[in-house]
Amino acid sequence: MTAIPGFPNLFTVLGPNSPTGSIPDRNRRTSAERSRDRRRRIGRKINGMCRNIRTLHNFEPPATTDEVHAAALQYVRKVAGTTKPSQANVAAFDEAVEAVAAATQHLLDHLVTSAAPKDREVEAAKAKARSAARYA
Repeated sequence: MTAIPGFPNLFTVLGPNSPTGSIPDRNRRTSAERSRDRRRRIGRKINGMCRNIRTLHNFEPPATTDEVHAAALQYVRKVAGTTKPSQANVAAFDEAVEAVAAATQHLLDHLVTSAAPKDREVEAAKAKARSAARYA
């Protein structure tokens, strides 16, 4: 640690074991702690905008056009980085939502699986139970 001329060294004045004398070092965090913090920072950005994007494939009853459109809207919002486009970009934004919705519907119509379809109510109950456990 380099001393600054004219300023006393904190370790000399307070001692290395003093609570106010030790300076926290961000590099002392473990890799897992840094990753966790990074995920939390990123999660705050993502969760505010993309919570409505849900798995739409292999459910009984199948996804509605409203669900497909909502997922497309959330995707375009995420890519654009805004929840509401400026007046100059409304046409491009709406066109992108329609294109993504059409591509999503095409994908859902052509996906094939051998798994039994999931029940929406059962999956919603599981999600509610996970949420209750997480926030309990």
